[in-house]
Amino acid sequence: MFRKIPLGLLGLVVGLSLTLMGVVAYALGKPTLNLIGFFYGVPLLLGGLALKAAELKPTPFSVPTSPEILSLREQQATPTQNQIRNDVTRYRYGQEAHLDDSLERLGLSPNDEERPILKGIRETAIEGQYALILEFDSPFVPLETWQQQREKIEKFFGPGIRVTVEQVEESEIEAALIAVNEE
Repeated sequence: MFRKIPLGLLGLVVGLSLTLMGVVAYALGKPTLNLIGFFYGVPLLLGGLALKAAELKPTPFSVPTSPEILSLREQQATPTQNQIRNDVTRYRYGQEAHLDDSLERLGLSPNDEERPILKGIRETAIEGQYALILEFDSPFVPLETWQQQREKIEKFFGPGIRVTVEQVEESEIEAALIAVNEE
């Protein structure tokens, strides 16, 4: 539940409430409530505004995950797949884009303006294996570049992951992180 509540909004609501309480207490001549409202309310309000300004919204699931895929995830998902899914589906602060550092290290982000943008994720089964599919809007990084980096992506997100990359529309790239049964 707390993953879906933005901290910036929480700071704004609590800070504004305490600040308003301080203003009302000041008008009514209640010095103790006045001090509490101003000393706690104003900093919380400013902190909430700062968090709101630095907020990166969660990446949505493009297709709801079925119970069968949830079961497959519990059995086969690698820690890296779980970490990626958890990181991109929650509010983040101080980042410009989801997976920005990873894309830069993989050579898929020439600069901030040309960085592929993660616009959705989905979970599915590919050949009986759990797969986390990352859907990117990638108008400046062509499919050929993604394919050249496929092995590097596998090593970066591995072990236990096989990667496939395909272009679904002109500037849309899907990178599938597929769990590999290591027996």
